[in-house]
Amino acid sequence: MPVVGAEETRRAWLPLVLIVSLFFLWGTANNLNDVLIAQFKKAFVLSDFRAGLVQSAFYLGYFLIAMPAGIYMRRFGYKSAVIFGLALYSIGALLFWPAAEMATYGMFLFALFVIASGLAFLETSANPFVTLLGSPDTATRRLNWAQAFNPLGSITGILIGQHFIFSGVEHTPEQIAAMSQAERAAYYVSETHAVQWPYLVIGIVVLCWALLILATRFPRPITAHAATASAAVDGGVMGRLLRDKSFVGALLSQFFYVGAQVGVWSYTIRYVQASMPGTSHREAANFLTAELVCFMLGRFAGAALMKYAAPVRLLMTFAAINVVLMLYALAVPGLSGACALAACSFFMSVMYPTIFALGVAGRGDDERKLGSAMLVMTIIGGAVLTAAMGAVSDHSTIADAMVVPAFCFAVIAWFSWQRRRTAESVG
Repeated sequence: MPVVGAEETRRAWLPLVLIVSLFFLWGTANNLNDVLIAQFKKAFVLSDFRAGLVQSAFYLGYFLIAMPAGIYMRRFGYKSAVIFGLALYSIGALLFWPAAEMATYGMFLFALFVIASGLAFLETSANPFVTLLGSPDTATRRLNWAQAFNPLGSITGILIGQHFIFSGVEHTPEQIAAMSQAERAAYYVSETHAVQWPYLVIGIVVLCWALLILATRFPRPITAHAATASAAVDGGVMGRLLRDKSFVGALLSQFFYVGAQVGVWSYTIRYVQASMPGTSHREAANFLTAELVCFMLGRFAGAALMKYAAPVRLLMTFAAINVVLMLYALAVPGLSGACALAACSFFMSVMYPTIFALGVAGRGDDERKLGSAMLVMTIIGGAVLTAAMGAVSDHSTIADAMVVPAFCFAVIAWFSWQRRRTAESVG
């Protein structure tokens, strides 16, 4: 009997550890993009707008694949969706090798699209699953704790890029113009090939993780709600969700939040170098690492604060603070502005999991699964608003581009204020 109990305990915690590890894995992929923007801008001589297409291709994958991922998950279950997502993630990472050999920017964008498609499967399945692993009353806190492992992956991604992708060789436009054609071509080739080995290792690690999950027995998920008998009632599940003002508000808030987060992190290196002339890529990347450390600390601090303050109240306060920090970074570019960007990451930390949990709270199984897919689709905000920041930067300055995330955080503050009013009126 003791042996059976030990086996049951092992089966209970091992699947949870494997699922939580996914938050780390997609954090690594997400924030390597921030390095790729700077690297591809150098290797392919891109404008800020074209460099921002790295995020556009990445988050377009989320947008297009999230709904099929939700349908796949409803048909085949959480475990199958996770394995399929990891397989796509691995394939996309391995595609970086031929993309570097071809030295084609479009091929890199396609590889990023494949990676993002895999991550759409992972996020669509892992986020709602974590909210079901305990009491509904603590679902928001539980998802915040799980999401705290995401910035650990993000920091890992930045460190990989900082030490294994950035070469430390940076030439001014005048120096490049003075090179012979052969020297210039060799320089661009070396910068393009810098991404091959890091992504090859990532692809192999992710594939091994998929095989580990495949070999692990998962318990059958137990939901707190019975499955709906008829999806066609009242216009179907999607119709019910889209008529729910609270859920639509969560969709809009998540769209603007992801746009703000991705935009700020994508252009941090660019902001630092533009406002602090003479700063190298590697030195500027230290500010991005600082942002991610602040983000990680904010996740743990936010989850702890939710024991004493309602999640929606904390969300509103943090969003309002970030509006101020973004306007400061816009008005005072330089070291203090870069510090404001780092501080902003601390207060961004609770936003994604809190908005997500508020969006799916109290819903039946069908609404939870479809709603999760729709919330993941809003990650397209990372593509739209990062490109918008690049366009503002090209026509003005990178500091002025911070008006875009300032607006985004204002939308989130409005959403949380509305949710708080509704909760108080119901109470």
